Amino acid sequence: MSEPADPRADDPLLKLLFICTHNRCRSILCEALARHLSAGRIAAFSAGSQPAGAVHPDTLFHLQKHGVDISGLRSESWDAYANLSPDAVITVCDSAAGEQCPLWLGRAVKVHWGLPDPSRFDGADEERAAAFDSVMATIERRLQRLLDRDLRTLKAGDALRLALEQIAQEGNDHGTV
Repeated sequence: MSEPADPRADDPLLKLLFICTHNRCRSILCEALARHLSAGRIAAFSAGSQPAGAVHPDTLFHLQKHGVDISGLRSESWDAYANLSPDAVITVCDSAAGEQCPLWLGRAVKVHWGLPDPSRFDGADEERAAAFDSVMATIERRLQRLLDRDLRTLKAGDALRLALEQIAQEGNDHGTV
């Protein structure tokens, strides 16, 4: 994915790779919101095991509606990041959580932040918008909980894994979609 706009992103404190099977909605939301909220402290990327090839149009619409930069967002395979060496790989859909991650992810911490897929919500436009808003609010809360911590102390695998797992469990806050 594209590099974060903040010049400090050349030396981020954490590199996170968000994974969802099709990399068209939830993982894209996570990537974009992490870049937006972290001011370069997190280098965020997203990918899928079976990428759809295009970001869902509602994903882009709702990110823009919330003032989040969408430049460079695209649906792509996790193979594109074989040389990334992320600190953590965060799966955001249940099917991706059960998949075997590529060997090149090596020592990266692997955790699951389950999120409902708002792009699959079948309802009126207002209800669909509410589904996107709910998922985006959950992602923002989780990322803010991460950013509220001293990221320098989380570079070590166990500390980072425990922090990310705790954040995912706090309130299990994604609501109903």
